[in-house]
Amino acid sequence: MLQVIILAAGKGTRMKSKSAKVLHTLCNKPMIEYIIEEALKLTKNVHVILNHQFENVKNIVSKYPVKILKQDLKNFPGTGGALKETSLEEEKILILNGDMPLIQANELKKFLNIDADIVMSVMKLNNPDGYGRVILENNKVKKIVEQKDANEEELKIPYVNAGVYLFKKEILQKYLPKLSNQNAQKEYYLTDIIEMAVNDGLSVKAIEVKEENFKGINSKKDLAKAEEIMCKRIKEYWMKLGVIMRLPDTIFIDAYSSFEGECEIESGCVIKKSVIIESKIKSNSVIEEAIIKNSEIGPIARIRPKSEIIDSKIGNFVEVKASKLNGVKAGHLSYLGDSEIDKGTNIGAGSITCNYDGKNKYKTKIGKNVFIGSDTKLIAPITIEDEVIIGAGSVVNKDVKKGALAISRAPLKIVEKFYYKFFGRKD
Repeated sequence: MLQVIILAAGKGTRMKSKSAKVLHTLCNKPMIEYIIEEALKLTKNVHVILNHQFENVKNIVSKYPVKILKQDLKNFPGTGGALKETSLEEEKILILNGDMPLIQANELKKFLNIDADIVMSVMKLNNPDGYGRVILENNKVKKIVEQKDANEEELKIPYVNAGVYLFKKEILQKYLPKLSNQNAQKEYYLTDIIEMAVNDGLSVKAIEVKEENFKGINSKKDLAKAEEIMCKRIKEYWMKLGVIMRLPDTIFIDAYSSFEGECEIESGCVIKKSVIIESKIKSNSVIEEAIIKNSEIGPIARIRPKSEIIDSKIGNFVEVKASKLNGVKAGHLSYLGDSEIDKGTNIGAGSITCNYDGKNKYKTKIGKNVFIGSDTKLIAPITIEDEVIIGAGSVVNKDVKKGALAISRAPLKIVEKFYYKFFGRKD
């Protein structure tokens, strides 16, 4: 049986952020969540060790069926210190880091297939500068050398410690009490267990892993690179299921969005926490926390949270927020907020629902087959019943009954030859 322990107690000072490192997001999702989800594919026995911003991280982690522990950083700092007070419950213990969101369960399963007292992950890097080197002999770990302690030959070694380990329980039980913090950082290091086990002649085998999957996040630059990889994975997944993407490298789709049926996403789109069903999203549109079904959105449209758009066409420079549109056409340059609009209704260019009075938000209800003329202002709360025509340029602040015409315009005044008088010129 397997126990997974995720180390997520560190401050992540190199991120230069007020937020805990493991709460930084990739594709809109905290990195710690990716790691927990992959761990739970391997076993139900997952422990997460926290400390920095404990409550904030706990609030995210607690939605998963994992055991949450708090590391005593004062008395037991470091990666080895994290395990000092952790119960070891299974025959094999897999140690993961909370800043490795690109790890995948199918890669971690490979650790379980190796017969050794300790299985240690190593990466082969073209430029290993800054990393401790791992000395290998017949795929067995002979030694780990920190860069500052490495000689000229050791510095040429391309293999570095990737930070993921599989221990037999008895190995940790034997060596954890022997860990010392007599080092420059005054911390307890898991790597010291590797050294002690090698010196005692135990079996310590290396497994070479891909940098793309095991590289840790230590800076905003690392975060951006990892998000690029994660976003690519997400898009490739949906394209395999039939979604068409035009210039996919320019598209951002977060970890919470989903697609049903044959959807098409054009270049430059951003889609977050949304469900897209049998729809086309044209270029440079932004969709957040919305449901889009059998509709066409954009180009350059913005669909904000709590919107549901069905059988509709939403054109360029149209913004929809917290609205339900069913069978609606809004071709261009409109704002539809806190509204319900029914089938067959056409929203003219420049029309807006005036939903906010500076204190409260109000609802606009528009029925079926309504024609809203261009540059119309609907002052909410308001109800426009079925089969109404509203003249262009109108400001409507009263309910309009079925079949009526509503028009509100100031009388047009024309002053002859005013241009010449104003500029002091003769006609």
